[in-house]
Parts: sequence; C-alpha cells; structure tokens
Amino acid sequence: MSLPIPYQTSLEQPGRDEAETIDSLLASLDHIAQKVFEDEGHAYRSVHAKSHGLLRGELRVMRELPPYLAQGLFAVSQAHPVMIRLSTSPGDLLDDDVSTPRGLALKVFEVDGERLPGSEALHTQDFVMVNGPAFLKPDAKHFARSLKQLATTTDKVPGLKKVLSAALRGAERIVESAGRESPTLKSLGGEPATHILGDTFFSQTPFLYGPYMAKFSMAPVSENLLSLRDVRVALKGRPNALREVVVEFFRNNDAEWDLQVQLCNDLEKMPIEDASIPWPEEVSPFVPVARVIVARQDAWHSPESERLDDRLAFSPWQGLAAHRPLGSMNRARRAAYEASAAFRGERNGCPMQY
Repeated sequence: MSLPIPYQTSLEQPGRDEAETIDSLLASLDHIAQKVFEDEGHAYRSVHAKSHGLLRGELRVMRELPPYLAQGLFAVSQAHPVMIRLSTSPGDLLDDDVSTPRGLALKVFEVDGERLPGSEALHTQDFVMVNGPAFLKPDAKHFARSLKQLATTTDKVPGLKKVLSAALRGAERIVESAGRESPTLKSLGGEPATHILGDTFFSQTPFLYGPYMAKFSMAPVSENLLSLRDVRVALKGRPNALREVVVEFFRNNDAEWDLQVQLCNDLEKMPIEDASIPWPEEVSPFVPVARVIVARQDAWHSPESERLDDRLAFSPWQGLAAHRPLGSMNRARRAAYEASAAFRGERNGCPMQY
C-alpha cells in the first residue's frame, strides 16, 4: 500500500451557495421531525429515527500500531467504554418490512485530547456509519434536493410503502444475482431482508486521521456475527423484526467487531468532496486499529432503553480535532445533527446527556 497523503486545506472546496444548501437541508429535516412529532406525540431523530438495539461494550485500541495508524483516538493502546446504537435510515417509525439501509452509531467514552469546536465539554468520540461504502449523493447540494422530495412522503401511505419495498427487494435480488448492487434501490426500500448483525458498516465520508485523511468501518470478526452475513429475516407481520433478532442474539451471545481505517493514498481515486465514490479497497484496504467487544446483555429493554435513546445524541462533530469531518456532506452534517438534538431535547423535555 502506498503511503497516506497528508491533508491540505485546498482539498476541501465549499460551494458558493453552501450556506443556502444547508438551510434547505435543515428545512427538510425539520419538516420530517415536525410531522413525526405530530403523529407520535414524541420527538425522534430526523433520520435514523428507529432504534433496533442499544449495546454497551468496550473498544480496545490495538497494540504496536505503526506511526501512520497511531493517530488521535488510536495513538495509545488502551480500552474505552462504548455504546452502540443500531437503526434504520427513515425519519418516520416504519414497520421493518419497509426495508431501508441500516445504521450503526458508535460512541467512545473517556476520550481525552484537543476537541472539535462545539464539543469541548465532552470526552467522547462518535462514529456514524451505514451498511454501504458510499453515500447515495455526491454532496450536500444533491442530497438536499432528494431530501426535499423525500420529506413530502413522511408518514404517507405506509401500506403502499410495504408493497413497494417488497417489489424493490425483488429487484435488488435480481441485480445482486448478476454480481452487482443498487444503492438507489436499497435507499428506496429495497434493502435485502437480512440480519442486521451480519452487516459491515462504513462512515461513507472522509475524516482527518491525524495529519492524514481516512474513512472508517465496523466489520464483524467473531464467528457468530460472520455466520449471520446474508441470513434472511422474516419481516412480514413483524413490525420490529430487526429489534427482535438483535435482542434474541445478545441474550446468549457475545460479539466482536473490528473498527477499521482506510487511509487516502490516491486523490484521483479517493476524492474528499464526492461522498458517492467508494474508495477502492484494492488501492487502500481497510486496516483494523481497534477491537469492539460486546458481552451478552439485554439489547433493548423498554421503557429504559427508550429513555436512554432519548438522551443520546451521535454526531461526527463530537470528537477529537484529530478526526475532524471532511467534505461537503460532513460540513452540512454539523448543523443538521445539532438541530436534530435540539429539537428532540426541547420537545421531549430531556436535554442530551451523552
């Protein structure tokens, strides 16, 4: 593998109308949150509203990492408490047979070091990931356009969404039988009905990695997680099927993932501003830098889990300066995550505590 390329400010190129784009994005997210609040009587996240499990565990930074990997959170080999939230992408609380991309948010505690602006009072490092290597849209401007259309469908004809999702899953199976996949089909409801704990999750967007640039992933490594890859889950008639299988698994099982880093070593093939282009692993493979270990536990215990979920706020902007988010999508995320947390805290009368 070639040596990683040092970060330069010239690699980030905000558009002239980026402020207007972020305003449009915030308006759409607020519309989604307001609509769900009116329907549910409770405020949820504008995206990834539905939780499928909350897990406590430990992150262990690997020993004797080479200098270019021993950066930021990973500079010292030590253990940190963590919390994991599993979710799906819509902002409304749909039954699981409307199958959409899945998310994994990782919050690492007891983290010291120079902080990102706005997170100075915290001692955490957040990683927000989805089960696909690239974002559906290249930048915030393109995403704002699609989100504006998506916002109009919030809580509209849920029965039709189930029918459409089943058709889209069938179309995705045909695409995958030819050795490919369609992020568009998956995002619209065609995500394969497989076990969420068999998925690998990706940051999709780049971050600083000390003086370098990188993307992150969480990949299953314990045999019991690896055995769940592509295992089908029956969704029909089970509105919370994913939560059920997560709870069932962790009732009797421990689990381990590798937190991995993919360093940028080719700017043509690994752009910073275009989040829709997956960085080729044959050019720069993902390399493990920490092990995440979760012991058997109750993965969702209502209403305690619901109260904890209300107090949790994940954001890639909550962390170390050494892992500052990069690129258009990440710049927009800062305001979006802050607005979502504020909306939930005000409506639910429960300020964020984590």
